[in-house]
Amino acid sequence: MTALLSVKGVKTYYGNIVALKGVDVEVNEGEIVTLIGANGAGKSTLMMTICGAPRAREGSISFAGRDITGLPTHEIMRLKIAQSPEGRRIFGRMSVYENLQMGAAVAGNTHFQDDLERMFDLFPRLKERLHQRGGTLSGGEQQMLAIARALMTRPRLLLLDEPSLGLAPLVVKQIFDAIRDLNRSEGLTVFLVEQNAYHALRLAHRAYVLVNGLVTMSGTGKELLERPEVKAAYLEGGH
Repeated sequence: MTALLSVKGVKTYYGNIVALKGVDVEVNEGEIVTLIGANGAGKSTLMMTICGAPRAREGSISFAGRDITGLPTHEIMRLKIAQSPEGRRIFGRMSVYENLQMGAAVAGNTHFQDDLERMFDLFPRLKERLHQRGGTLSGGEQQMLAIARALMTRPRLLLLDEPSLGLAPLVVKQIFDAIRDLNRSEGLTVFLVEQNAYHALRLAHRAYVLVNGLVTMSGTGKELLERPEVKAAYLEGGH
């Protein structure tokens, strides 16, 4: 398998505080890879570092064989990497349709209508809310919109940061099912950062555990689900 995304020895700082202490992660073409860890472990920092803000102070990040460590964020995004960030960050005053247009603008609007139909198949609720302002949607609908907007860019790699945060279990299931379908039907490569370890590990081909800015464990999703230390730290107390 070819590594589409390769993170090697990455250290990221906030001022003098070391947030990532030499992280190694690989995501192969066509895989769903998840990164789990407690709040404050550095998961979102890794996502943001891949996107160039903050910059990695040491180590390297490459995408499709190209070193992107020093590139500005807008150039990284042009390389067919899309991010659905933590907290959704949709355009609240714009309609669902306009939000999706913003995503499509990155890819050029040639396939806009086809891609719009694909998003409606994936998230039928968005079709019902097409002309509603983003800010008036429920949390689950906003999350669907954030993912759909990222997908409108036609990415090779989708970075998903905490897609289940604050959502009802039924909505979480819908979102994870949609990610699985995309991966199976289109071979979309997904790197997922998630606090909901149970759902994430069931979905992922491979997984990493991040503790205090360091990867402490890796394996298939199934392997990690069965590891006693993972169960104790992330899976006890129900799913």
